[in-house]
Amino acid sequence: MTPHALDHRPLTATAHAADPARLLRTVLRVDAAACGVLGLVLLLGADWLSTPLGLPAHWSVPFGVFLLGAAVALALIAGYRTIPRGLAWAVIALNAVCALEMLLLPLTGWVPLTGLGTAVLVTGALAVAVFADVEYLALRRMR
Repeated sequence: MTPHALDHRPLTATAHAADPARLLRTVLRVDAAACGVLGLVLLLGADWLSTPLGLPAHWSVPFGVFLLGAAVALALIAGYRTIPRGLAWAVIALNAVCALEMLLLPLTGWVPLTGLGTAVLVTGALAVAVFADVEYLALRRMR
């Protein structure tokens, strides 16, 4: 880990222009925003979403809380002056696991998803897989 890896100071305009992690930082911020928006939707719309999606509130609320926590973590990681490679790898791995779980959940029968709920979950899994892929490519580009 470099001496500045845990430096929380924001990047200056000059440092931002020469930032080798610019793509990764951008993707992490977009990932954070997506997690935050979806987390709020799941929390605030838990009861309303249960009928069209088949996702009971006792599933929607914990997912929403998890996504809000993920949004904060992603935003913090993106804000490091030097993004620690270990944290970037952890984000990529967790996104890959989440995508896989979202694809497998409809097959388990644990949640009585509707057709629309299944479609939303599969679409979300694809989006999360794209985030993992672009984060991976951005991390490799930092070498």
